[in-house]
Amino acid sequence: MAVNVTPLHDRVLIRRVEEKETVKGGIIIPDTAKEKSQEGEVIAVGSGKFEKGERIPLDVKSGDRVLFGKYSGTDIKIEDQEYLILREEEILAKLGGTAKAASSKK
Repeated sequence: MAVNVTPLHDRVLIRRVEEKETVKGGIIIPDTAKEKSQEGEVIAVGSGKFEKGERIPLDVKSGDRVLFGKYSGTDIKIEDQEYLILREEEILAKLGGTAKAASSKK
């Protein structure tokens, strides 16, 4: 799926990665009770921000898995798909290929 959105400067477009709908005991959690995921996949990145007359490129690229703060960015909807647009500085970490986000619930 191609998204025709290009973030400006140091902004990043992210699609949230959905968490599992069941917990360890097999209980299904309804959508209204779930918290939004803090893990996502980078869909598009801006060209970088200007600092002292030079453009500083971003550290993330399309396809990267990232962690971000619970209240970071702005939720947007494009063609019935929900995305998050935020500044690069709001990204907390990049995840490796097999890494999983740490859940606050155990």
